[in-house]
Amino acid sequence: MTDTDIRTAALESKAWPYEEARKLLKRWPEGKPGGEPVLFETGYGPSGLPHIGTFNEVLRTTMVRRAFAEMSDQPTRLIAFSDDMDGLRKVPDNVPNGNMLRQHLGKPLTRIPDPFGKFDSFAAHNNAMLRQFLDQYGFDYEFASSTDYYSSGRFDEALKGVLRHFDAIQDVMLPTLRAERRATYSPVLPISPTSGIVLQVPIEVVDAEAGLIAFEDEGQRIVQSVLGGQAKLQWKVDWAMRWVALGVDYEMAGKDLIDSVTQSSRIARVLGGRPPEGFNYEMFLDENGEKISKSKGNGLTMEQWLTYGTPESLSFFAYREPKKAKQLHMGVIPRAVDEYFQFRGNYAGQAVKERLGNPVHHIHGGKVPGGVPPVTFGLLLNLTSVLGATATAAQVEQYLANYTGGETSPELAAMIELALAYNRDFVAPTLQRRKPEGVEVAALQRLDAELAALPADASAEAIQDVVYEIGKTGGFESLRDWFKALYETLLGSSQGPRMGSFIRLYGVENTRRLIAEALA
Repeated sequence: MTDTDIRTAALESKAWPYEEARKLLKRWPEGKPGGEPVLFETGYGPSGLPHIGTFNEVLRTTMVRRAFAEMSDQPTRLIAFSDDMDGLRKVPDNVPNGNMLRQHLGKPLTRIPDPFGKFDSFAAHNNAMLRQFLDQYGFDYEFASSTDYYSSGRFDEALKGVLRHFDAIQDVMLPTLRAERRATYSPVLPISPTSGIVLQVPIEVVDAEAGLIAFEDEGQRIVQSVLGGQAKLQWKVDWAMRWVALGVDYEMAGKDLIDSVTQSSRIARVLGGRPPEGFNYEMFLDENGEKISKSKGNGLTMEQWLTYGTPESLSFFAYREPKKAKQLHMGVIPRAVDEYFQFRGNYAGQAVKERLGNPVHHIHGGKVPGGVPPVTFGLLLNLTSVLGATATAAQVEQYLANYTGGETSPELAAMIELALAYNRDFVAPTLQRRKPEGVEVAALQRLDAELAALPADASAEAIQDVVYEIGKTGGFESLRDWFKALYETLLGSSQGPRMGSFIRLYGVENTRRLIAEALA
């Protein structure tokens, strides 16, 4: 598969990263002026701990960036921008020392002590958390701090532009606000020289070229510069200003921000800039169908996923159907692990066009590892479930030896540890085997007898044929009822594996013992 083959196929691929990348080819058909890199941006609000939704946005943006690189020789950059100059509006539910934080409500996040006691500020702690899990995945990005950009003067000229176009920006924003909000709304938020709070007060432009504004603070009229970190912008205006000041070409956002994207795009044009390309993705939901919130701490953290699932499975989950809302909870991890390996196993045998539509191509940037583990994660979970919550990796490996012919790998070893953890924390506590009833008793007795008659080296397919035949002729209304009975009486779960594969892995004699226990 040559670079030319990839580029040709990418120009026609319907995979969403290529569809997004083609927007940038259309934006800069001859390349960005002066050979400047095409700039991708992601945003992060560090008022709470980063969560999978934050990671998801950087991952998906990276996928678009890689797709663009396969289609074009234009240079690119990715900035992960932290809005750490925002005022703290409420205390997150999932951080310590909430009473201390309440004393600093309204102040910029970089001027609030770290409730964890590890960093110079609350923002510094959360920024470090963000960078840690982005670095863990090896993302190629540049971290940017809002406080640094405002305080260093990098935004000074853009801030003067906001003051020059103050009335036009108000014309964009005021019609979108409720009457009481319109009365006090200002695109510019001065920082109080006395309290240090980011003020939500009306302002008067005194001298746009000098960057001077006037406002009332604690009953006094204050004339103060907006430059050098003495003020920040309302976030929709801030977003637009940043696009223009930095020359952002691509930024995606959640579906809940569609109106915000529209308003910020209008403001960007008022400021003489061009809004970036992008699309609106659906939000991750928790198991109750509620939007994941970093202040609530609902949903999964990245650390939780990686305790029970592979890193690639998380990327796989994020890649699939970005415009469809998906519930994100512990129950989706095993399926994501196995589906990732299923797609990876198909990759080598696919034509170029199919490869570019395969999620693993985008997960690995086209450098997809060969081969897959000899067992599925689901099968490992079923094995660990019958071994119990105290099962060890050595026990699992002993069972696997006969099934796999002794094949081992670091990837398989990692999967075993993940399966043991998932079984210990989520499967074992829920298992409850029931007694067989009615036709199930005779069917299990027949299964025991037929397993006893099989040769010791019977294949998973041969065992599956035996199980299947008993289900068809054993008096069940459907095969589904038979398999459900097997799962519930032998494994203690309403769902389970392909029984031929499981019995081959667990062993015929061990399975017969399970049957004997069920029939007792």
